[in-house]
Amino acid sequence: MMDSTAQNTTGPLDGVRVIDLSTVVMGPYAAQILGDLGADVIKIESPSDTVRLGEYRNTPGMTPLNLNVNRNKRSVSLNLKDEAAREQALTLIDTADVLITNMRHGALDRLGLAYSQIAARNPRLVYAHAQGFRSDSERAGNAAYDETVQAASGLVDVANRAIGKPVYLPTILGDKVSALTIVYSVLAALLHRSKAGVGQHVEIPMTDTVLAFNLVEHLAGHVFEPPVGSTGFPLSMAKGHRAVPTRDGLACVIPYGPQNFRDFFDSAGRTDLAKDPRVNGEAIADADIDALMDLVEECSPGLTTVEWERICAKHSIPMAPVLELDRAGEDPYVREGHLLDVVEHPSEGAIHTVGIPVRFSATPGSIRRLAPLPGQHTDEVFRELATRR
Repeated sequence: MMDSTAQNTTGPLDGVRVIDLSTVVMGPYAAQILGDLGADVIKIESPSDTVRLGEYRNTPGMTPLNLNVNRNKRSVSLNLKDEAAREQALTLIDTADVLITNMRHGALDRLGLAYSQIAARNPRLVYAHAQGFRSDSERAGNAAYDETVQAASGLVDVANRAIGKPVYLPTILGDKVSALTIVYSVLAALLHRSKAGVGQHVEIPMTDTVLAFNLVEHLAGHVFEPPVGSTGFPLSMAKGHRAVPTRDGLACVIPYGPQNFRDFFDSAGRTDLAKDPRVNGEAIADADIDALMDLVEECSPGLTTVEWERICAKHSIPMAPVLELDRAGEDPYVREGHLLDVVEHPSEGAIHTVGIPVRFSATPGSIRRLAPLPGQHTDEVFRELATRR
């Protein structure tokens, strides 16, 4: 059940207050996740917030991106260049457990919102600052967007080597991976505070975060010094690493190991391929992966997606139908897990909202508020603040 006006929070972060002083996707998405987990998230924003730019249906600013990353928040509109408004923001931050921002250091200093300035007022604050590059690097002040981070972290090189084109991945992976990193970093700092009694400054550089993410498998042979092989995870870099056609759609079918390949070929009626020496050794050679996946693609149109799903489940062959985004709500797995529900937004009417993917047995999160209008809760929040003094 989703209630855009609910005041009671539930979830493991019930009682934690988060100030979201961020724009675009990375910071707002991180704050939204904390809100999903029960935190009271207050978004300080101006009408020029980038997330609120773009197409809308009923209300200016209520864009698809805003509706996706600003749920479970209250919106306070403040012009931080105004001294009185800035003091209001500081008074609000005094009550917070966490502050998330992606403003540049220079702007934070000018506004009196740098960590050294805030910590003097609220030493228990966990101050999460996300930027494109490390603050002690030559690139510290450079503008950074997801594409620049994909380039600087090696993702573009991986794409270039895998498909022969230096393309950007068609998703804002840098922003979203960094958002998840903000979340676990904030939770770790809150745990430290529960033991030490003080907060701390947490810096989350996007490039460093995505570089570490990328190199988990793609550092490969260069893990060793001197290297024992090239960079790039062989299976991921293989040209045969692709979805295959079925009789009625597309599917990811990834046989791992000789037995998987033999079972797949037998199920396709190709007993000749099941006897192929390449799938009858102890392991599949990296040099054979592309050719074997070509054979999988040759066989896969013989059966429907559902038929392959049943066969692959029976033989423990990794398989999943390719989800078409336009029809995501019709997918049984998505529908049964409430991963994409239609809800009624107070100003925007019927909208789709993405479910909370993590399940807690004792303290489940909830979607208590749908994305607010800009400044919708300004009066409410400052009335509450006045009663706390």
